[in-house]
Amino acid sequence: MAKTCLRVKQLRPPKYRVRRYNRCSLCGRPRGYYRKFKICRCCFRMLAHRGEIPGVRKASW
Repeated sequence: MAKTCLRVKQLRPPKYRVRRYNRCSLCGRPRGYYRKFKICRCCFRMLAHRGEIPGVRKASW
C-alpha cells in the first residue's frame, strides 16, 4: 500500500502538466499501471484470478 500522503498529493493538480502520473485506484502503486483498467499489475492479477474482471481469464496452453 502506498502512503496516504502520496495518494493525496497525486490528486492535486501539478505545477506543470508533464509532472502528472497515474496510480492504482485500489492500492496506490505508481508502477506497473494498466491504463485500460486503471489498476496496477499486482491488483490486476489478483482480480483476474478471482474472476472479477469481465473478459479476462488466465491463459493456459
